[in-house]
Amino acid sequence: MQYLKQLGERAKKAEKTVMFLGMKEKERGLLAAADILEKKADYIIEENLMDIVFAHEKNMSAPLIDRLKLDKKRIRDMAGGLRQIAALPDPIGETLCVKVRPNGLQIGKRRVPLGVVGIIYEARPNVTADAFGLCFKTGNVTVLRGGSDAKQSNKAIVNCIKEALKREGLPEDAILMVEDTSRETAVEMMKMNAYLDVLIPRGGAGLIRSVVENSTVPVIETGTGNCHIYVDEFADIPMAVDIIENAKTQRLGVCNACESLVIHKDIASEAIPAICKRLFAKNVEVRGDERARVAEPWIKRASEEDWGTEYLDAIISVKVVDSIEEAVEHINRYNTGHSEAIVTKDYAHALYFQERVDAAVVYVNASTRFTDGNEFGFGAEIGISTQKLHARGPMGLDALTTTKYVIFGNGQIR
Repeated sequence: MQYLKQLGERAKKAEKTVMFLGMKEKERGLLAAADILEKKADYIIEENLMDIVFAHEKNMSAPLIDRLKLDKKRIRDMAGGLRQIAALPDPIGETLCVKVRPNGLQIGKRRVPLGVVGIIYEARPNVTADAFGLCFKTGNVTVLRGGSDAKQSNKAIVNCIKEALKREGLPEDAILMVEDTSRETAVEMMKMNAYLDVLIPRGGAGLIRSVVENSTVPVIETGTGNCHIYVDEFADIPMAVDIIENAKTQRLGVCNACESLVIHKDIASEAIPAICKRLFAKNVEVRGDERARVAEPWIKRASEEDWGTEYLDAIISVKVVDSIEEAVEHINRYNTGHSEAIVTKDYAHALYFQERVDAAVVYVNASTRFTDGNEFGFGAEIGISTQKLHARGPMGLDALTTTKYVIFGNGQIR
């Protein structure tokens, strides 16, 4: 496709400048982008409203519309994320280690940019600013292909960022947007290994699976979030209720929301009614197994499919287990490798859970909602990786770098 080839050529040309920008130049660009996003908030919101109207016409669910919606606070948060990224230490050029060989060679390993980072994502316009910020700070060019649901919003944000870069005398093509949101364009982008050094999908299970299965560009897989909270037999029940309410209801349509509960049988009769009372007050539908329904008759009967479902909605599943071993086995069978939590006062159980649960992030006595680049101090995130190679968990600046060996000698020959 000629259109994508031209974008790829522009990206490779910009790469030669962006990767050698100094720390001060990158900071200046990020701060200018943050300022213009806030200054042009009304313009961005006006464009976003067009996407919102389109979403309602498509009968998109309320949680997904919430992910799509921009207001002045969310735009301030985007700008704040860029300022936080600007203030973080620049990883590029960092020497990770140096060792001297017996022959006198000094072998060092240094952080360098990946090059051109492609991102395919769905209806999350904040990703546009976050991706630019992290890629620009690490000397990478970013090529963005958002979904049709957020097309106007993404375009407005990219226009603002490009204007800021131009004003600062910095390369505008540090950020490029694929405006054709057709499926054919997405598939073609997956084959752009002549131009893209890495491809990162952010979105639902279908999008991620499609990119992983079809891409010839190296992929960093960001995963869906069937996140569990296990209420141990030694749990503090009021604490568990508070954590579950936050993890499930603070924001429904996000990948770090809790979708599944696992409750120890010895605490189920007391914990489940308390948890359900809080969840029912927030209009959350609870689906459980037979033992959960004995503890709380208003719980609906769960199917096998419920244990592995990322609802992104006001629904949660509940499974009662006989032991922490069974809890871990159940979680490892149905989770997506994202974020899992245990509520317990028993230190040995906490350590067992953290050691045995296979996930990118494992919590003790805390909400899964903290799995977020900003909450981890990264300023923003490029995604939450659920794979095990290169990066895992919230991906900040370091995840957008690679390394090269730099070697100093004084005439050594082999």
